[in-house]
Amino acid sequence: MRKGRVLLVAALLLAVAGSASGNAATPRGVPILMYHVVSAPPGSAHYPDLFVRPDDFAKQMGWLAKHGYRAVTLKRVYDSWTQGANLPAHPVVISFDDGYLSQYTRALPVLRTHHWPGVLNMEVNFLHGVGALVPWRVRKLIDAGWELDAHTLTHPDLTTLDDAELWRQVHGSRVALRRLFHVPVDFFCYPAGRYDARVINAVKLAGFLGATTTNYGLARPPGLFTLNRIRINGSDGLSGFASKLTNLTP
Repeated sequence: MRKGRVLLVAALLLAVAGSASGNAATPRGVPILMYHVVSAPPGSAHYPDLFVRPDDFAKQMGWLAKHGYRAVTLKRVYDSWTQGANLPAHPVVISFDDGYLSQYTRALPVLRTHHWPGVLNMEVNFLHGVGALVPWRVRKLIDAGWELDAHTLTHPDLTTLDDAELWRQVHGSRVALRRLFHVPVDFFCYPAGRYDARVINAVKLAGFLGATTTNYGLARPPGLFTLNRIRINGSDGLSGFASKLTNLTP
């Protein structure tokens, strides 16, 4: 009789566990927007679509707010995926590549009006020179709640490098940013979206938690080292931007 009760209890526990597993929520996909320069393109620009006009940027952020989106850091999304941490009903990550001055002068004031953070994928080389996002400006972004992530030292095509230079670009960029700004630098962004299995392995060995690409679509696990993004082009304006967000597959 006692043995029968033990078996019954065990069967009930297995049934409850199976039910809980079957009902576990699938991690949701999150849009990660990709911006570069927030400025009108000069006539000499080789890639004018990398330039989003400040008025368009402000309207795009306003559209997000009106439609219930709330900006969060990539680390917050990661914590939701891996630990069940809470997210807003409609989260969005607003990422900026390279480290252009306009990300401080134009993007920061707009995001600040919404009390939103950005995510800065910083190329270490962009911390110096004319029109650079120099260290004190990066610190201001961090103070405003922005997340700092690595985008290599000099923005090479990582798939073309030998092992030593690949490690210097990947691991070295994380080390440099952590030493300079005393923040975690948990995520990596592949320059020009170029990666392969060897590059991914280097990013993992360097201690990053995940990495973003230029592949189009919502970001979602299990591909934490090949996270999709949605590139926002200068030609999108507000209507193209809205179309990209509303046509995403959940």
